[in-house]
Amino acid sequence: MQFMMLIHHDDELLAAAPPSLWNEYAAFNQALAKAGGTSGLRLEHASKGRAVTQRNGKTELFDGPYMESKEQFAGYFMMDLPDVEQAVQWAARCPSAQYGTVEVRPIWPTRPQ
Repeated sequence: MQFMMLIHHDDELLAAAPPSLWNEYAAFNQALAKAGGTSGLRLEHASKGRAVTQRNGKTELFDGPYMESKEQFAGYFMMDLPDVEQAVQWAARCPSAQYGTVEVRPIWPTRPQ
């Protein structure tokens, strides 16, 4: 079963993180790769983003993050694991769990061709 780990950082906590965080991430990425997971991509700061909605034929554009919250979507990882319990264990190992929230979501299964 495929899972996505969605990383949501608290910008203030992340800014105060020790430089060793990136070494922790290197070790995490290495362990994840050995287990068959794949690294996703790290996103730029939420303030550099734009959010677009279409309502009643009108386009609305917002600068920065879509939601007003302390945590912002920062990146993701992909994993192929037998069950959600193992995905949760990986999320708990993720260094970002110390600086925000790591959400685990199953990937919607595709229909057989």
